[in-house]
Amino acid sequence: MSKKVLVIGELNVDLIVSGLPTLPALGRELTCTGLSRALGSSSAIFSRALAGLGAQVDFMGKVGDDDNGHFMLAQLQEVGIGTQGVVVDPAVQTGVTISLTYPHEKAQVTFLGSIADYCLDDVNLDALGEYAHLHMASMYLQTGLQSAFPDLLRRAKELGLTTSLDPGWDPKEQWNSVLLEALSALDILFVNEHEVKAIAKSESVSRAAIALAQQVDLVIAKLGPEGALMADQGGVLKSPAFPVQVVDTTGAGDSFNAGFIYKYIVEGGSKSQALRFANACGAIAATRVGGASSVPSAAEVGTFLTQQV
Repeated sequence: MSKKVLVIGELNVDLIVSGLPTLPALGRELTCTGLSRALGSSSAIFSRALAGLGAQVDFMGKVGDDDNGHFMLAQLQEVGIGTQGVVVDPAVQTGVTISLTYPHEKAQVTFLGSIADYCLDDVNLDALGEYAHLHMASMYLQTGLQSAFPDLLRRAKELGLTTSLDPGWDPKEQWNSVLLEALSALDILFVNEHEVKAIAKSESVSRAAIALAQQVDLVIAKLGPEGALMADQGGVLKSPAFPVQVVDTTGAGDSFNAGFIYKYIVEGGSKSQALRFANACGAIAATRVGGASSVPSAAEVGTFLTQQV
């Protein structure tokens, strides 16, 4: 059976500002050394990273019938991602994220536009059965689709798909019942260290991941320079980060997610192999500017891993 992956998610362009000396301050003006437009959004960068590794990927989402929307579609299609499920709506503007990037962190401002407008009625539910895996992300940005996340994931599970979710940060910090309901329909939950502690209400990443692993088959916490941690019913496995010169962390977490899904779901590797492969994908992405432009190929990841001690 083909291990074709479907991504249902948000689409927006990233306007990436780099080379800033400090954080902006009210009443003051800063100059930067870099400004670029790139394919943005967690779901889209994940998709491009996964396709770049060699997987078959289709996307469902919404853009406006504007220059940014056409740019997004072209960026997906460039690497062979199927966009027949993307709605082009002239009544909305494509979302935009302004990303202020620093060596180890970033600050972002997002205009939601088409992201918030995307809803369950826009999703081609009849096509779900054509895929082996469903990935979703950015639940709290997708306000129009948010309430349907549990049902979409559950439908996918009933059709025999494996499922994964990277919910992102809840700006209200409520970690509402929609997320908790979605957990029961998940095979893999991707979170960062702050999210896993907030969702499980624990000050320990390990204890939080173990607690969530009682509801989800596999919990993976991305810990930045500390690597990653994976928890399931059998316990916890930690994988250290690879030492690299960090240039831009934009998209590194999404490249990590794609690396794990590629190695574990598409190639059928072990969990530990997938975690190490994912760490390598995230590390390589962090050495390059931009999200979508930073994703590595499977060959690059293989070469990188052979060079590690």
